[in-house]
Formats: sequence, C-alpha cells, structure tokens
Amino acid sequence: MISIGAIYHLVPKLWGLPSMYSVGLINVHFWLATIGTVLYIVAMWVNGIMQGLMWRAVNEDGTLTYSFVESLEASYPGYFVRFIGGAIFLTGMLVMAYNTYMTVRQKHAVAQDNAVAQAA
Repeated sequence: MISIGAIYHLVPKLWGLPSMYSVGLINVHFWLATIGTVLYIVAMWVNGIMQGLMWRAVNEDGTLTYSFVESLEASYPGYFVRFIGGAIFLTGMLVMAYNTYMTVRQKHAVAQDNAVAQAA
C-alpha cells in the first residue's frame, strides 16, 4: 500500500501535473485493495487454525481423526474466499492502471525530462 501511494504521488510530479486524473478512483482503489487484503488474510488465518485443529485431533486409540487430505478438502471454502479477495485486489490494481493511464494521457501532461529539453 505504501508503494501504491508513492506511485500516486510520483506520477503527477513526473508529468508536471497538479494531481492524478481522479481522486475518486484513488479512493475506490484504496477500498478495493483494503477489502481484498482483509478477505485474503482472514481466509488464510481461518484455514490455518482449522487445519491445525484437524491435524491435532486424535481418536481414543491415539490415531489421527482426520487425514491430511480431509483437512485440505475442508479448506476449499477458505481457498475460494482467498480467490475472491485476490480478484477484488486485482480489480483495484486495474483501477489504478486506468487512473494512471488517464493521468499521463492528459494533453497538458509533459514528462519532466522532456519539459527540460523543450525549455532549452
């Protein structure tokens, strides 16, 4: 998130613009990235606890209650939530790419190295 914020700060500076194309799209990207990250983390955290508890469960005779494969099968819903979180995060990155493209594409945007060359 810090790197993304740095990009949002640097792109307008590098093209000599006062700000990004849309601050609203920056907010949308922030919330998509936050929601996607939270879903991803929570899904993996819950899966880890569930798998750990399943691996520790033993029968009265000391044998394991669940096999490794059964613990993986029980994790499928968490993996699906992780996929959804990653897709939401990716959508936010596409919003960022669009916002950056539209910022650079503005007609009064000039890359700073070209601005120095044109002034000379």
